Amino acid sequence: MKVINAENTVLGRLASEAAKLAMNGEEVVIINAEKAVITGNPDDIYERYFQKFQIRDIAKPEKSPKMSRRPDLFVKRTIRGMIPRRRKNGKEALSRIKAFIGTPKEYEGKGEVIENIIKKNKKGMTVEELCKKLGWKG
Repeated sequence: MKVINAENTVLGRLASEAAKLAMNGEEVVIINAEKAVITGNPDDIYERYFQKFQIRDIAKPEKSPKMSRRPDLFVKRTIRGMIPRRRKNGKEALSRIKAFIGTPKEYEGKGEVIENIIKKNKKGMTVEELCKKLGWKG
């Protein structure tokens, strides 16, 4: 089992690393998911995700794309995009991934920070800031 601390890590790099580990058969636990960073101009980031939330199919709203505003599910959804989830091995890999807000007691002191995915002096916003702007009430 690999426990990854998402604090100050770039979300896309974190997601690709977690997807790779899960596809290789390893259990992946992401702690502090709300502290992952999305790099770029904060206004552009917000606008891009806000537009994704506005997509609705008028004829069949239940068929519209669904996104979560909760940070742990937001991170898991990002990882889902990097896994072939419609294949059998992709479904199994997705079931091996868990993301948590904060650090649960059973994983305290076990979080590992992967060095190549740490944010270094770039503009951006955390997943928690983005989710709160989008309407998360946590």
